[in-house]
Amino acid sequence: MPPTKLVRTALAAVGAGTVLAVVALPAAYAGDDDGWQSAGKGKTAGISGIAVSEAAVADGDVKAVVVRDNKKPDENRVAAVGYHDGDKPDVEPLDWKGGELPADLEALTGIPGEKGGHLAATSSGTVYHLRVAGGEAKVVDTFELPAVQSGDEVESLTLGTASPSAARGARAPAAEGKLTAVWGGRGEDDRPGTLHAALLSFDSEGRADFGKVQSAEVRAPYPAENVRHASDTAAADSGDLLVSSASDPGDDGPFDSAVYVAGRVSLDDSGALVLTVAKDPEVLRKFEKHKIEALACLPGKDKAILGTDDENEGGSLTTAGGVCGK
Repeated sequence: MPPTKLVRTALAAVGAGTVLAVVALPAAYAGDDDGWQSAGKGKTAGISGIAVSEAAVADGDVKAVVVRDNKKPDENRVAAVGYHDGDKPDVEPLDWKGGELPADLEALTGIPGEKGGHLAATSSGTVYHLRVAGGEAKVVDTFELPAVQSGDEVESLTLGTASPSAARGARAPAAEGKLTAVWGGRGEDDRPGTLHAALLSFDSEGRADFGKVQSAEVRAPYPAENVRHASDTAAADSGDLLVSSASDPGDDGPFDSAVYVAGRVSLDDSGALVLTVAKDPEVLRKFEKHKIEALACLPGKDKAILGTDDENEGGSLTTAGGVCGK
């Protein structure tokens, strides 16, 4: 893990003026490709979203679910993955149950407190509420993400817990029993990425109910060319929003990626959600030769698990420290 340094970062609070925060971040440095493990070769084996279902702290084993952006009827959409650093991942395709196969799944997140519960989003903003068990991914409900516009190309979706204690001591009853949801479009080159955030709850039938949406633009500090500013998003336990970015010049690369802190989600004294974004975000890690499209924090650790969609080269996985914080 690289040494930590203090970085003064200006944050723009959406709809709430401007604030200044001092954030402790690892020093930026160029990573290498050691530790990347292939999860399959060819375009249908890419990983476009990942959710950690279990992390064994003692031995580094990780159990996760991944989605793929495949489109043809005979191509896999969802898979269970067992991963241990330095070993080839164990990938088990899951059967899709409940309606037609989706096209272009680009993001996946687990639902805190719901056993086997996941949300999988397509690039157009359609979300499938899934329950994963017994080798199947069963559709519970289907809905559209709010605030998504034509051409946004959604590639990120993450859920976190809206704790009333985060509201600076207030009870924040408006947030009790609700989750924070963050999603957005990837952007490309001169067009920034977009993050949307809202409180989210589910009724007894598994149907989603979103609160008021806040939105902000983000630009990746790295890479500089053929850049997708937000290829995935993860919510750290600290409330920081981690975003992966990627350079994608075509099916044969060369690819390049990074993970950076884009801002944070918090609650105000009334329990209302506040999205803040960094005006000058700091790179946490750089990853050469891979196009990262999947990012998730390991529970209770500063490590993240990362997945790639390297197009003709397929998909790969690794874990990286110094990313998520504790």
